[in-house]
Amino acid sequence: MRGVVAGGLIAFVALIAGAVGLADGQGPRQAAVDRAGHAQAASSPDLLALSQDGGDGRQQITIVDPRQRVMAVYHVDRATGGLQLKSVRNLQWDLTIEDYNSGSPAPRDIRALKDQAR
Repeated sequence: MRGVVAGGLIAFVALIAGAVGLADGQGPRQAAVDRAGHAQAASSPDLLALSQDGGDGRQQITIVDPRQRVMAVYHVDRATGGLQLKSVRNLQWDLTIEDYNSGSPAPRDIRALKDQAR
């Protein structure tokens, strides 16, 4: 059963990347597969799909739309193949933050040290 679900997930990620690529008249630019045959990433000019195995019987798929700066996270139940949308976020304002929860030294501190060295 795991093989069927894993194969379905590979097809899902490839389908999303391929469908978007075909809409642009191009195929997927990249598709990486690990040794077990699980899709890890696929991309097209419009979407990036990332897949990660969860330890709790699920797989997480993250879809990123770089043009609209939006990401969506899905969980797939390996036993049933059920797909659940977990979150969607517009990243536009997140990407304008220069320093958040990054620890020390902050980027501005490193820049100040570099400026002092000149």
